[in-house]
Amino acid sequence: MVHHIVGAVFVLIGALFLFLGALGIVRMPDLYNRMQTGTKATTLGNVLTMLGLGIMHPAWLLKLTLIALFVLFTNPISSHALARAAHRVGVPMTPLTVKDTLKDKKPVVKEAEV
Repeated sequence: MVHHIVGAVFVLIGALFLFLGALGIVRMPDLYNRMQTGTKATTLGNVLTMLGLGIMHPAWLLKLTLIALFVLFTNPISSHALARAAHRVGVPMTPLTVKDTLKDKKPVVKEAEV
């Protein structure tokens, strides 16, 4: 019985992070901030939710741990790749951005000449 309460608390906290991630996506001013907000909050929310479900259902713990590890590795990497691609094609940043560290970087891969 206690493990159900502890698991439910983790699921609730995970759901709260997922909600805050969705709220951040709506409130942020540009694509880059939305990606950062969505990625960090949803990664933590997913992991906490899966941890809570694993505590509630111990038979699922191994599978949920593997899924959580997959999310932990792929979500930030894919978000980073998408943000770099958006920067490369010129998606504008909000005027509130203080520093653009990629502004002076040249592309690593040369574009094909047509």
